[in-house]
Amino acid sequence: MSRLEPIPLVIVEGFLGSAGAVVWGNFEEHSNYACQSNGEQKRRTIFVSVGPVSSLHDRACELFYLMVGGIVDYGEQHSQENGHAQLGRTNETGLYPEWSVDRPLHFLGHSIGGPTIVKLQWLLTTGFFGTGYSADMILSLNTVSAPFRGTQLVYSLGEDTCDAPTVRPFSPGDILAKGVHLAAYLAPVLPRFLDLHADARGLSFRQATFLSFLGQLRKSDWAESRDATPYDVTFDAADERESLGEGKVHLRTYYRSYCATLSTPSGSRSSASWMAWMTALPMHATSAMISRFDFSSLRPIPAVMATVTAASQASKADSETAIEEGVIDVAHGGDYLAEALRANDGVVPLFSQWHPFDCRCVFVPFSGSPAQRSDRH
Repeated sequence: MSRLEPIPLVIVEGFLGSAGAVVWGNFEEHSNYACQSNGEQKRRTIFVSVGPVSSLHDRACELFYLMVGGIVDYGEQHSQENGHAQLGRTNETGLYPEWSVDRPLHFLGHSIGGPTIVKLQWLLTTGFFGTGYSADMILSLNTVSAPFRGTQLVYSLGEDTCDAPTVRPFSPGDILAKGVHLAAYLAPVLPRFLDLHADARGLSFRQATFLSFLGQLRKSDWAESRDATPYDVTFDAADERESLGEGKVHLRTYYRSYCATLSTPSGSRSSASWMAWMTALPMHATSAMISRFDFSSLRPIPAVMATVTAASQASKADSETAIEEGVIDVAHGGDYLAEALRANDGVVPLFSQWHPFDCRCVFVPFSGSPAQRSDRH
């Protein structure tokens, strides 16, 4: 590759997302519109397909080996702890085999794709993939509506508020898990966009018996484990990642998060057309679920509550929020706290979209842009 060629952009999709350009459209053409008008070279866009319901760890491993090529290795310890094979799919040719510190990449993650890239950088930092790899291989980390600190929607859909990753029977999450197992069982004959990347779990009819499939429909070892997306978007999982230092910024990586809300402050009116509103009706339904979630049901109290409460107390000196013996009094926490907890995009609350950790923990003494690291950009 020419040193003058723009650094490629890698796009990582979110939960249940694996359709690539089918959903995103001709992203590369639109993103290169300015380049074309200025006579500059086009930037290559790379869509990656990783497990749409897999854990952040498994998704990050799949992402790494998709880029460099080779057999996906989830790690011996991780695989033993989570009951699946250590080795997964073979990638004969990497999508960008020259990926290195000298040839870094831009990354863009939508929804759970954002924390997936954060997990990838964490694994690179800790040497999970071996020597010769570094967090500096990620030139920029950009996210759109990413649940860095979890989302209450996962509890509304069935995750137990006090005993995650247990899923409530017959809840929407339980029904979704059954659909996932059906897709995994029929994987060899299903279209590519339904690929669950569950090779290491041995769930297809070529690897599992029909009786074992029925057993998974009754109680899923995957969905009710700590090695799946639903658990990774709980507040418990987010707190655990932060306690390990996962998500800390790196000086040679540029970070940007794009945040969005679907809900509107009470008393205001949305300018969206009726057609747009009807199209987004399911999202409005989940947005309402997030807005009405009872935080008092959560055990233990998520760390993010301290962040939101501190901001509330700083901006509302006359408001008090009770956090005693595991009870969070949202109703008496002031308008700021209520809005901060309830504003969301239909899937992720606004307070979770900014970044991992409290704001005071993510200051970076960095100025300039990623272009300063390379003669390309």
